[in-house]
Amino acid sequence: MLSPSESISVSQLEKKFGRFVAVNKITFSVKKGEIFGFLGSNGSGKSTTIRMLCGIITPTSGNGMVAGYDMIRQPEEIKQAIGYMSQKFSLYEDLTPSENVRFYLGIYSVPQSQWPQRIDWILNMTRLQDVRNRLTRELPPGWRQRLALGCALLHRPQILFLDEPTSGVDPITRQHFWNFIRRLAADGVTVFVTTHYMDEALFCERIVMINAGSIVASGSPSEIIAEACPGKPDADLNDAFVSLMKRIPD
Repeated sequence: MLSPSESISVSQLEKKFGRFVAVNKITFSVKKGEIFGFLGSNGSGKSTTIRMLCGIITPTSGNGMVAGYDMIRQPEEIKQAIGYMSQKFSLYEDLTPSENVRFYLGIYSVPQSQWPQRIDWILNMTRLQDVRNRLTRELPPGWRQRLALGCALLHRPQILFLDEPTSGVDPITRQHFWNFIRRLAADGVTVFVTTHYMDEALFCERIVMINAGSIVASGSPSEIIAEACPGKPDADLNDAFVSLMKRIPD
C-alpha cells in the first residue's frame, strides 16, 4: 500500500529465472517529486528491477505499487502512468522530431484534440522547434537525447524512469539535462534514475545500491559515503560504490 507521500513502494520483491535469483527480496520506497538513484554494476539486478517496476516483467514473489497501481495485477496501467527513457536511443531516426512526437502521442493514447498543443509544448521545451522538420538521424547526439526525453514526457507521467540517460553525451549537455530534471522534480514529477556517473548520482536526494540482487546500501549520498568508507574523510561516492560492489550480500 502506497502512503500519500510515495510514488513507488516495493516489499520483498523477488525475480527468479529458473534457479537463478536475479533480484533477492528487496524492499524500498520512493517519494513523490524525489530524484531517486538506483545504482549497481552490470549484472547486479538493476535492470531486472526496473523492468518489474515498469510493468514489463512480473515478479516471482513480493509485492509493490507504482503510481498507485499494483505491480502484479495492473502492469498495463503502470505503463500508461510512467515515462521511460533508456541509454539506447529508441526513437525513429528516419522520422523528423515532429513526426516522432506525433507517433508517441498515438502510442500513449493522447486525444488527438490535444496533439497540436502537446507537439508545440515538447518541441519548445526541448528547444527543437527550429529543427522540427529535419530527419532525427541528422541531429547531434545531445539533441536526439532531448527529443527522447520529450517523448517520454508527452503524456505527462507521474514517474519518469531514466536508464543511463546521459551515456555518450558531452559534459555541457549533461549539465543542461540535469538542470531540466531538477525542474521536473520541483514540479512534482518523481524521477527514478540509473547512472554510472557518480557526479550525477550526487544530484539524487536518496540512493539505493544493489549488488548480486540484494540492496547493499541506501540513504543520501553523504550517508552512503560515510557508511561505506568510514575513517576516510576524502572519500567520494565513487569510492563508496567501488567498496560496496565488492561486498557479498548475506
